[in-house]
Amino acid sequence: MASARAYRPPRRAAEDQGPLPDVRPPAPGAGPRPERDALKNAPEDPSEGVDTGSARDAKDARDAQDTATEKDGTTDQDPAGEDRPEPPHAVLKSLLGAWALAACSAEETAAVEAHLTDCAACADEALRLRDAVGLLHPADSLDLDPLLRSRVLEGCLGRRPARIPVPEWAGPYDAETAKLDALLRDMGESEWRAPVRLRWFENDREAGRTTTVAGVIGHLMSVDGLVATALGLTDPLGAEIPADSPTDPTERTLAYWRTAVHEDSPLATREPWREQTHALIRTVAFAGRGAAELAVPYGDFRLPLRDSLLERAFECWVHAGDIADAVDYPYEAPAAHHMHGMVDLAARLLPSALAVRRRAGLATPPRRLVEAGTPGRTLHLEVEGNGGGHWYIALDSPGALGTPDHTVAHIALDSVEFCQLAAGHVSPEDAAAGQHGERDAIRDVLFATASLSRL
Repeated sequence: MASARAYRPPRRAAEDQGPLPDVRPPAPGAGPRPERDALKNAPEDPSEGVDTGSARDAKDARDAQDTATEKDGTTDQDPAGEDRPEPPHAVLKSLLGAWALAACSAEETAAVEAHLTDCAACADEALRLRDAVGLLHPADSLDLDPLLRSRVLEGCLGRRPARIPVPEWAGPYDAETAKLDALLRDMGESEWRAPVRLRWFENDREAGRTTTVAGVIGHLMSVDGLVATALGLTDPLGAEIPADSPTDPTERTLAYWRTAVHEDSPLATREPWREQTHALIRTVAFAGRGAAELAVPYGDFRLPLRDSLLERAFECWVHAGDIADAVDYPYEAPAAHHMHGMVDLAARLLPSALAVRRRAGLATPPRRLVEAGTPGRTLHLEVEGNGGGHWYIALDSPGALGTPDHTVAHIALDSVEFCQLAAGHVSPEDAAAGQHGERDAIRDVLFATASLSRL
């Protein structure tokens, strides 16, 4: 950037002016003779009004003034405050870029703007530079947007659809694993060893366990292995599959953690998890429509593949948030239509969860038994915000129909709050829920929602 001091045009080198003159060194004792120079430059005819003595006195005064200026570092402005001569065109043109960026000093800015009123070429160049500066973006975070991959793919596929498109029901899993992969991409080994607290709800009480970032990724990979084996892919646990309960998510995770491979090389955990997620997406894309109903076992219950991948997307988002909290990094909620699918899956699982809790003596007995497929007592679940909606939960039997006409209670929650409740990150007593109607029905549904969570 140009100096804030007075303009001094660049001085050309002597050799740029042609051959150097043959200058003899001055004789010893020789020096400047102001008196002789003044007399030499004086007019030949004294009658022209030039007084030789006055001229000599004036030149001596100017020499003294120049000497004082050089000593105290003052500018070329005279004591009367008159403006200096305008800097050369080349100097002012070189300042146009700094002027457009507002990086000039006050003196430089004034000189450039004064020059622009007289020089059409520089004025045009200044306008082009100022327009270019307007196109520059403000300083942003160097971290990649986790949704960048999804937006790029959406834009590309919108112009040229893929030969084998990813099924719509697999979209949430594809998006959430891509977001988590973006979060993990630039982590160092120390961050992979950062402690992460996993939380869930068990036996009507909050439960938890502390692991590392690498341990969380190993947990996701182990449970995703249930989907992989259902599709005929390799089980990531290999020889470590628990013999007694090979499809129980908790037992599979504990078996993986016992190997402690992720502790020896935490950075090596991301690559097999990432390859497995890509393999799952490729496989369901080529499997065709019939794969959506393929059963995936989860211990004592099963889910169709379309719901299984939705459940895996939900858990990936929840645990990615746990990792982001551990490394102090912001993390966004799923897209609205993906969030809606996750809430819908939890709402559809609630009647079965209520029945399980009722058999265990943890929920109130049914008030009235009805035949399967007929309306029964209903709770209206209203989920507000991103991806929300309205669901009607059958209270007395999983086979009954929930309908607005048979509503006996109403719960209203934010979508993120509902998902945090279903993940076991918020207790039923602390959930910020609007409630109206039968208190027992409201309590049963809130606790059944929390019971959907697990390690």
